Amino acid sequence: MVSEAIFEAINRLLSSHAIESKLLNENEIYSEVTQASIKDDCISIYNNIDCVLIDLFGNDTSQINNSITIYYTFAVRSSNTLITLYVKLDKKSSLHIDSIAKEIPAASLYEREIQDMFGVSFVNSLDSRELVHHGNFPLNVHPLNKDFKANTRLNFEKREQSYTSISGTGVFEVAVGPVHAGIIEPGHFRFSVAGEPIINLEAKLYYTHRGLEKLSENENYMKVLLFSERISGDETFTNSLAYCQAIEKINGITYLPERALYSRTIFAEFERICSHLGDISGLCVDTGYIFANGQFAMMRRWIQVLCEQLTGSRFLRNTNKPGGLRKDFIRNNEKLIIDCLNNLDKEFRETVNIVKNNGMFIDRVEHTGILSNAIAVDLNAVGPGGRASGINTDVRKEFPYAAYSKLKFNVPQHNNCDINCRMNVKIEEIIESISIIRQALDKMPEEGSISIDIGNLKPYSYAFGMTESPRGENIHFVMTGENNTILRYKVRTPSFCNWPVLCHAVNTNTLTDFPLINKSFNLSYAGNDL
Repeated sequence: MVSEAIFEAINRLLSSHAIESKLLNENEIYSEVTQASIKDDCISIYNNIDCVLIDLFGNDTSQINNSITIYYTFAVRSSNTLITLYVKLDKKSSLHIDSIAKEIPAASLYEREIQDMFGVSFVNSLDSRELVHHGNFPLNVHPLNKDFKANTRLNFEKREQSYTSISGTGVFEVAVGPVHAGIIEPGHFRFSVAGEPIINLEAKLYYTHRGLEKLSENENYMKVLLFSERISGDETFTNSLAYCQAIEKINGITYLPERALYSRTIFAEFERICSHLGDISGLCVDTGYIFANGQFAMMRRWIQVLCEQLTGSRFLRNTNKPGGLRKDFIRNNEKLIIDCLNNLDKEFRETVNIVKNNGMFIDRVEHTGILSNAIAVDLNAVGPGGRASGINTDVRKEFPYAAYSKLKFNVPQHNNCDINCRMNVKIEEIIESISIIRQALDKMPEEGSISIDIGNLKPYSYAFGMTESPRGENIHFVMTGENNTILRYKVRTPSFCNWPVLCHAVNTNTLTDFPLINKSFNLSYAGNDL
């Protein structure tokens, strides 16, 4: 297996530092290293293996080994392998560790998150300001430590928020939010402008932080499934699917009924179609193109109605469960699905043709909101935002799940890096999604069950679940406790990766371009804030 070859390469690279190395869940490599060597080891892996940092998170494992464990997870996308280096920090000593953000820029936000939630400081970090916490949160309180109770009432403080200051002749700051004029979630955006052009944008989020990871601690795994469905409303299915995959891996489930696999694929693609139609519709709103907005919104409603007819939920809640699906939602509804797809395919292609021949609309989205490939690579831009900037990655191809390995589809890729490219990626993905659903319906066996019993969870076991959500690469880490409970549930949605790249994409554009650029990424506030 390729993972075994990479496992041997990791052991060679870490030969003098590795305390323990193991290959789990077929493609997950875990290597414990020392606190003194972790920075050099991460950089060695990053420089010598074709990989990217996709997650960095903490875990209070004091009930196991009296430590805070920090995990650095790299994806070898070309070889379907995850590499996780981890280090145990003694809770009784000073919780500090060397920062890797100067060498691996994508690490910066993760380090700030760990600092807030676990109290671990990163030496020589690029940015040590609060991320999750705002100016009123007590400085020495860290909610993801096990000694912090979820129902704790805090005495809030009053501190000034710290923002990057840009100075110079004619430079002004424009503050927008967190409360916005539209019916959207809250986020604070601080623009520095020199005349019309934006020269810096800083986004302050976490106004919708609900503490989902804390609420999951010591809860039954089926209750945590409900939390996974509520991370972000328009990514309900792919979030719950990633969670289910992690649970299934932990219990060594390597086989699911084919009807379950194909059904999961169908619903994941319905969610993608629905999300992308909403995004394209929103772009048309922000350019004043009301006809096209109405067309795409109408088609989105078709999919929502169909999902409600099939499952009872427009957002596909209560559809997934570990081991498969709650019931066979597709059986006897094949004609309903095919008829809807036929109508959608025809209407969508005709509307796209009209939009692409509207010169005023194309002028508005071309060369606007450019995200360079270099920045996209450095910050690990994912999903349509990354693919529009020349990053050809997709979990469905690189870490195939459900029935994707049995189906034929293309991953759209563009290189002009602007709003038009991001829109075109989503247009092409909708067409591919229609094809995927049709193939899945054709290949799905007529007979068979829709789920299996996974039994009781193995205590103190862990695994990653990965899906390609509409917004991109979606990663869920689950560690079990005793009696079918969850000890640690770590979620990294694509929005966490893509909010920083949005701040770069607006530079040199004008303030009036921001709503359009923002909509072209259409990131989730709740999905970032958790």
